[in-house]
Amino acid sequence: MPPPFPGMDPFIESQRWEDFHSRMIGVISDILVPQLRPRYTAMIEERVYLEHEIDNRDHIRPDLTIIHQDIVREPAASYTVPAAPITITLPMPEEVTERFLTIRRPGEKDVVTVIELLSPTNKRPNSDGRRHYLNKRVKVLESRTHLVEIDLLRGGQRMPADPKLQGFDYFAVISHRKNRPRAEAHRWNLGQPLPELQIPLDESDPEVELDLQAALTTVYDRAGYDYSLDYKTEILPPLNDDDAAWAREILLKLSSA
Repeated sequence: MPPPFPGMDPFIESQRWEDFHSRMIGVISDILVPQLRPRYTAMIEERVYLEHEIDNRDHIRPDLTIIHQDIVREPAASYTVPAAPITITLPMPEEVTERFLTIRRPGEKDVVTVIELLSPTNKRPNSDGRRHYLNKRVKVLESRTHLVEIDLLRGGQRMPADPKLQGFDYFAVISHRKNRPRAEAHRWNLGQPLPELQIPLDESDPEVELDLQAALTTVYDRAGYDYSLDYKTEILPPLNDDDAAWAREILLKLSSA
């Protein structure tokens, strides 16, 4: 079953992102392999690190949140009786695994193209995940490897890029090694279909096509998001007034179908 929204389903971000991320990488590989064989291989690889700043909520925090917290003090009834011990929770690092796709020629070590689907930790300011990803991003941009970077998250801090990317919900950036520092940027908003991307290979071979909307629809159907997503909850991060009204109208049609 296809998603009810014409493009990205905004409920995935806060409810099923980790599952969606893994499935999306797999479906992207499935779409590309028939076009790549037998000259290239597509491999799903993993990046593992410890994240020390864990947000217990599933959705991404805004770039800046200020919270005023009132501290309630116990009455100073006695200075001779110590307070009873309490149980507290200490922050613990969490192992994070992020999957990405690499394209190589069979039997060769050098990577021709890297396809990254950004994760919430990549976009969380001052996080270990962001530092790890930015370091890898710089290494790729300094190499002879093409970089395809896909951002299907509305929340969080954007990757360093041209200011012309501001004001849009979603992005896909294709950095050809021979054109750097110039790159091809796709920009779109909630309510617009995901674009078709041309994935670069070696200069001697034509680019291959990645239909992101088709990949999203496949993931949505295979994962059963039509019945596992809770469409009665709030969309996080929150939508602006116009987008929220638009989403309510779509969900109203969905509930009455």
